[in-house]
Amino acid sequence: MTMKRRMLGILRGNDVDKIPFVQYYGMTPLDEAWNLVGRDNLGLLKWTQVHQFITPDCVAEKECLERNGIRGQRHIIHTPIGSIFEEVLYERIIGGGSIKKHFIKEKKDYEIFLFYLRNIIVKENLSLFLNDLEILGDDGLPHTSLGRTAYQQLWIQWVLIDELCQHLVDFPDLMEEVIKTMNEIHRKIFLIVRNVARQCQIPYVVFGDNITAPMIGERYFKKYCLPVYQMCAEILEGTDVLIGVHMDGDLKPLWDAIKESSVRVIDSMSVPPDNDTSVADAIRLWPETRLLINFPSSVHLKSSEEIYQKAMEILNQGGKTKRIWIQISENMPPGVWLKSYPAIVRAINDFKIQGTF
Repeated sequence: MTMKRRMLGILRGNDVDKIPFVQYYGMTPLDEAWNLVGRDNLGLLKWTQVHQFITPDCVAEKECLERNGIRGQRHIIHTPIGSIFEEVLYERIIGGGSIKKHFIKEKKDYEIFLFYLRNIIVKENLSLFLNDLEILGDDGLPHTSLGRTAYQQLWIQWVLIDELCQHLVDFPDLMEEVIKTMNEIHRKIFLIVRNVARQCQIPYVVFGDNITAPMIGERYFKKYCLPVYQMCAEILEGTDVLIGVHMDGDLKPLWDAIKESSVRVIDSMSVPPDNDTSVADAIRLWPETRLLINFPSSVHLKSSEEIYQKAMEILNQGGKTKRIWIQISENMPPGVWLKSYPAIVRAINDFKIQGTF
């Protein structure tokens, strides 16, 4: 059974010979990882998309910068009514970007942002998706992105979270107009996905929302996320495309809301000891949902035997349901995969998948 077939089996509720172990494409040097654990033991998820944005009246510009010896970039969006910019610095060790100045800092910036949003033309573009399918072959699946829902996108990509919360209070009408415009862009993306799903196999789509309860709370999650997930599910009804959301944080305050939602794939679900929802909790709470379990980042630092035991704990809690796989989808401490990957694979190969849960 190929890794692709195993992964599709988990998503579709079919029998599989073992629980897949999967990584996001690019998390490790792939040839080295396959040489270490075997190509048959490591599948791939590759972020991709079937749409593109065109902004005929706006121009994006990048400038290099440096702060205290740390390299970075200034990203500028120019519109006919003004410009907004962000500044990003890149971490020295893992290279990830950290926003130091956000695009939106005060009320007038939203008017420029609204012009930019209204200028977006959403078009179907299959070139990236088809190229990624060719790269993946039988080794994995496309991780088809829908972008982030409005509230999550705003605080992660556009405005400091403290200021966003203040803006929602200080000028609610303007903020509702911004969010309404962002939701309309999403509706156009969903329509493109529906059309593409009639031509190509899209097992599921992913909102890259990075959901963690302390940053959104149940009220805003229900107000800003659930209706968009539902709109997506309604537009994609009849296509067999599952609705997925990247939920990589603490989820306990959102348990009931997630149960009410149209979400059927939780991507990068992060379990104890790093976060507050176990595989057993999730299996019990969301019986229709597939769980793509991120192996806890902190456990990579432990001994091989402790890593093995944690992987076996995850498998014992959910493996026999055949609704989970274990994946690497959050940053690991550098180099630890050389120790942890073999231990995780050993647990998966030792786990007896057959039998009742």
